[in-house]
Amino acid sequence: MPGAISDTVTASFSICGSARRVNCVVDGDTFWLGRQKIRIADIDAPELTPPRCEHERELGEAAKHRLRALLNAGPFSLVAGARDEDPFGRKLRRVLRAGRSIGERMVAEGLVRRWDGDRRSWCD
Repeated sequence: MPGAISDTVTASFSICGSARRVNCVVDGDTFWLGRQKIRIADIDAPELTPPRCEHERELGEAAKHRLRALLNAGPFSLVAGARDEDPFGRKLRRVLRAGRSIGERMVAEGLVRRWDGDRRSWCD
């Protein structure tokens, strides 16, 4: 298919701890690839630092572990959008595998929601 993006990014991801952060998952929409912090641009995941209620914590933990599993499932691509970085210096990227959004997959699984530009509570 002309113009197709090839999945060339591959790494073994762990869950980030307090030590050096390289190739690890922070939460359901943020991970480190090498020394670069990536924010998945098309989704919003429940907060873990700190969660505002027990439901947000449980869903956030599930999203974090699912993202790790998806990133470790094989090569993927990172696609930049209109904005390169967020205000925190994280690279804003869509994460695709075989042309399909990993973020959209997590939305379909009920772990995250589409990013619409608004922060909304997970505790309602």
